[in-house]
Amino acid sequence: MVSHKDDSEVMNSLKTARGQIDGILKMIDEERYCIDISKQIFAVQSLLKKANMKILKDHMHSCVLSAVSEGSGDEKIDEIIYILEKYIDRS
Repeated sequence: MVSHKDDSEVMNSLKTARGQIDGILKMIDEERYCIDISKQIFAVQSLLKKANMKILKDHMHSCVLSAVSEGSGDEKIDEIIYILEKYIDRS
């Protein structure tokens, strides 16, 4: 399993997203313009997608690659397919 706690790209994206979500909540409390709120929500979604993609890439380059080289990659490949199907259904 890959550790992501030292991955600055993932951590920075997630921390920035958390800060933006706090900002969105404040915007809602202040009854700010809907389009401005929506733009911030899209920005958070983009950061989350970026972090998720990095995590999935790391997973494929480590866990999946290792499992395939050991002859037991089917389960890991099925996990990736499952995640991609969930992502595609939400797009």
